[in-house]
Amino acid sequence: MPSVAAIVVTYNRKELLATCLQHLRAQEIEAPGWALDVLVVDNASTDGTREMLADDIDAGRVRYVNPGQNLGGAGGFSFGMREAMRLGFDYLWVMDDDCLPDPGALQAFIEVAEREQAQGRTWGFLSSVVRWTDGSICQMNVQRHPLFSNIEDFSPAQQPASLASFVSLFVPAARVREVGLPIAEFFVWTDDWEFTRRLSRRYPCYVVGGSTVVHASATNSPGNIYTDSADRLDRYELIYRNDVVLYRKEGLKGKAFLATRAAYHMARVIAAPVDQKRRRLGIIARSNLAGLRFHPQIHYASIGDADGRDGTPVAAPTAAPGPCTAGASAPADATTSSSETKGD
Repeated sequence: MPSVAAIVVTYNRKELLATCLQHLRAQEIEAPGWALDVLVVDNASTDGTREMLADDIDAGRVRYVNPGQNLGGAGGFSFGMREAMRLGFDYLWVMDDDCLPDPGALQAFIEVAEREQAQGRTWGFLSSVVRWTDGSICQMNVQRHPLFSNIEDFSPAQQPASLASFVSLFVPAARVREVGLPIAEFFVWTDDWEFTRRLSRRYPCYVVGGSTVVHASATNSPGNIYTDSADRLDRYELIYRNDVVLYRKEGLKGKAFLATRAAYHMARVIAAPVDQKRRRLGIIARSNLAGLRFHPQIHYASIGDADGRDGTPVAAPTAAPGPCTAGASAPADATTSSSETKGD
């Protein structure tokens, strides 16, 4: 019996989490033998999240883990995926707490997984079409294929993807065992794109047109450093730093992209009618340089085993430096990570 763990990372957003769980309970699974469990990773919430879930936990409707500290979105997803593999789940369905899957979202994934298996094909990940609350495509969760191009047409039933967000990502546990967990040290931003890129380098990966979810984010605007308000600038420290880790693995094309983007964003900051231009320019330069010195480790977890590939436990990361805004969205032309991570 194939088993699926829906891994939901949350932090102080119990109302959104409750709605997400309602949508997960409403999944219409037609494929015989498939089972769905829900694993909530609570990043040490202080808003009564654990108390809200008490009845579901006691009844076995929800599996609940709390790492005891705020690991950020990246750490939370890494922690949750490791836990799901320890419990022996076959497939991991990863999402934020403001992800609202349509009733047929999981069934559409299952149909593709079964069809690919029947034809003897191995795949890396499946990703949903992500819409915003008004029905339009959610701009912060647009997949990329090829690597530097956003997908624009979401009508195909199944189309290739190179990068995808953690707003409804479906991946076999066996693939995670091969490529490793998301990089917890990122804390927030780029963890989803870096992880999915590891998969798409090895295997064909797809956007599944029949699997749709709503991302109930505050806005449908990805934002960028040259128009964002001053109180949101700190998040770009991690965005640019983490992006360097992703794109430098793409060789000369990736390095050229980073250099060109940095120059373009600096030019936009200079031309834009915004305050704190020196600070904005400093963030772009400083964070890109920090990325060159940043070499985070990829940890591995085995199915049914909480230890890493090297036999040592995969430790929870420490909190990343610098504040990050929960519910903030990644700039489409400025960043890679497009999920709303639970980071502060």
